[in-house]
Amino acid sequence: MQQPDTRYVARPDGVSIAYQVWGSGPVDLLYAPGFISHLDLQWADPGYARFFNRLGSVARVITYDKPGTGCSDPIPHVPSLEERMEDIRFVLDAAGSERAVVMGFSEGGPASALLAASAPERVASLILYGSFARGLQNAEPEQRELWEAGRDRLDNMITHWGTGATVDFFAPSAAGRFQRRAAGVYERAAASPGMMRALVEVVERVDVRDVLPSVRVPTLVLHRSEDVTPIEAGRELAELIPGARFVELPGSDHAFWFGEQDTIAEEIERFVTGGYAAALVERALATLLFTDIVDSTRRAAELGDSEWRPLLERHNAIVEDGVARFGGSVVKLLGDGALARFESPAGAIRCGMELCDSLASLDLPIRAGVHTGECEVIGEDLGGMAVHIGARVGAAAAPGEVLVSSTVAELVMGSGLCFEERGDHELKGVPGRWRLLAVTGEENPVPMQAETMPPRPSDRVLERVALSFPGAVRAATRAAGRRV
Repeated sequence: MQQPDTRYVARPDGVSIAYQVWGSGPVDLLYAPGFISHLDLQWADPGYARFFNRLGSVARVITYDKPGTGCSDPIPHVPSLEERMEDIRFVLDAAGSERAVVMGFSEGGPASALLAASAPERVASLILYGSFARGLQNAEPEQRELWEAGRDRLDNMITHWGTGATVDFFAPSAAGRFQRRAAGVYERAAASPGMMRALVEVVERVDVRDVLPSVRVPTLVLHRSEDVTPIEAGRELAELIPGARFVELPGSDHAFWFGEQDTIAEEIERFVTGGYAAALVERALATLLFTDIVDSTRRAAELGDSEWRPLLERHNAIVEDGVARFGGSVVKLLGDGALARFESPAGAIRCGMELCDSLASLDLPIRAGVHTGECEVIGEDLGGMAVHIGARVGAAAAPGEVLVSSTVAELVMGSGLCFEERGDHELKGVPGRWRLLAVTGEENPVPMQAETMPPRPSDRVLERVALSFPGAVRAATRAAGRRV
């Protein structure tokens, strides 16, 4: 695989975060790195390239350099754990990922766990490798000796920063002369000695034990038995996270792409693809309706909580009633909008039209987007690229408008619904350009009971679904009443 392009997303404070996206798998996986990383140089390591190329076959992988390290901007201070968590959000947004498996390595683990606890709608599941819930300053007396031994090795590494000393600390099995020279270059490019000292001091104060019981997403904890981070730290993570699966692995390399990596890759692949019962993922073709209140933040500020909350509750009731009457189900309310699922594309469109009219009468103008694609069904929730596309279609709609993808327009051909071209669009985080159309009305309104079966799709729409959602052709044609 060709090395992925390095891109940048700017935080509100102007600091730019470097990130990369690659892979063809059906789920998103964000990798939160440990102490240091360098997006460009790490691909020169054969072990890293092999491991992450393999991961890209089962997931769309997203990773980044933390501010202050690698290709990201330097910063005058080391961010708090909350800021590190927000950096993950910025990268997910930039990559167009609404929901992802989040894999936190070493120092990246606590921030990943904090995100899973505080924003479970963004985290499909959690993987923690070689990580910990608390640092040296919060260690129990019986574990302090183990942590202090690791701290001595860490101090020696920083004292000799730029000479390849990270090999002894992170990957003792690879401590050859060539590896040291290459590691020295990597160290100097990834972070300064001062930044490393600051990182260590912050990590030593970490304590997320009170947060972990609130993590309610499927969790896999991986830890090598002789890792420089004591294995007791990994066990503690698994004990504090409800239902977490703990896997102890042989070896002493902290960096998982050194040593025996196939077993680690297999554990992650099974977890990501649903090999464990806790993370089972079904796939189904569905039509998605996204709605969003226009300028909701401004309206809420103008009205104040006492007036805004009852209005929002009325909005929610209207949405739930309308979706049910058109044969759909509300997947989730999004604060100022909703995601609903339908079997009938025409039903989703007509529901969107009615909701635009009904809510306009309350002076709550909405925009709506409709898309059909293969989704991951995760319990009561939906995930996958089709959800990303549906959200982007909705965001492109004008106030009071129902916008649909060309996939949907082809599926409802012959239904009497009328459309107006809105041109080809790039949808943030979605490959290719997408033709969008606005719903302008319908020639002959159809009773709701006639909407249970969508019209037969054309060959062009089947090809579009097949290219966008592998394995969806049979599901699409079944939904349309055709045999294959």
